[in-house]
Amino acid sequence: MDKNDLDDIAWRLLRALQEDARAPLKTLAQAAGLSVAATAERLKRLQDAGIAQRFSVEVDAAKAGYPVKAIVGITATQPGKKALLDRLRQAPEVLECHHVAGADSYMMTVVATGLADLERFIGTINGYGETRTSIVFSTPIERRGVVPPGVGKRT
Repeated sequence: MDKNDLDDIAWRLLRALQEDARAPLKTLAQAAGLSVAATAERLKRLQDAGIAQRFSVEVDAAKAGYPVKAIVGITATQPGKKALLDRLRQAPEVLECHHVAGADSYMMTVVATGLADLERFIGTINGYGETRTSIVFSTPIERRGVVPPGVGKRT
């Protein structure tokens, strides 16, 4: 199964999973308009294809003791990139890291217990390259689910 095999039923199933990854198979079957057995098979195919990945819980970082969130960019030179990535993979502060085009080599979302904690973390990666940090005040658009290409208004 690949993106070309994603029909309306697959997208209904994916939409339901994105809304509640813990939904019982019966609920998912109703959303997809399939039997429970057919839904289980569809779900397995989506997982095997790598389309549906990680059924997880989102943790509110601020309520869990990390009230500071920042977007950190770093420009790293080629010889140091592997060591930097090894360091970032071990850092509990790093929620995600993207290899990007532009002025930065990597952009990451990090959380911290306070500004001093954020400063300490940035100090641990400064040796790998120049960093730029933007403190997140709020998130007016939260992470959202993927919709079928071409669906919804694009501006």
